[in-house]
Amino acid sequence: MNWFCSLLRPKTAILLAVLGLCRPGMAQQVSLALLPPRSMEPPPALVVKSTQASTVPEAPGDHRFWDRQNSFLFATSAAFSAADFVVTRDNLRAGGRELNPVVGMFGHSSAGLAMNFAGETMGVMGLSYFFHKTGHHKMERAVSMLNIGSSAAAVTFGMANR
Repeated sequence: MNWFCSLLRPKTAILLAVLGLCRPGMAQQVSLALLPPRSMEPPPALVVKSTQASTVPEAPGDHRFWDRQNSFLFATSAAFSAADFVVTRDNLRAGGRELNPVVGMFGHSSAGLAMNFAGETMGVMGLSYFFHKTGHHKMERAVSMLNIGSSAAAVTFGMANR
C-alpha cells in the first residue's frame, strides 16, 4: 500500500499543475467591454453597395487542425504509444507487473493493451481537437507534447527495468 501512495503523490502534483495551467488558457476569451462602440450615425437610406467575396484574414494563432506541426506531433505520439505497448507487453510476458493501475486493468491480454494504447492516442487527438475548436492553440499542442513525454518516460523506464 505504501508504494501505491508514493505513486499517487507525483501524479497528483502533475494533475494539479495541468489543471492550474488550464486556467490561463480559459482567460483567452475576448471581453465585450474592450470592443469599440458602434457609431451613433443612422444608416443611409436605400444605399446599395456592390460587394465582392473576400476572405477573412486569419488571426495570428489560428491554423488548420491538420497542419504540419500537429501531424508531426500526432505521429510522434502514436509512435511512442506503440513503443510503450511493445515494451509493456514484453515486460508483462516476462513476468513483470504494470505500475499504472489503469493500464493494469487492460494488461491481461495483448488485445486489451493494444486497445488501451490506441484509445490513449485517440484521446490525445480528441482533446487536442477540443482545444483547437475552443481557440486554445497552445493547449492543443501541449496535450500532444505531454503525452509524448509521458510515453517516452514509460518506454525508458520499461527498458531500464527489464
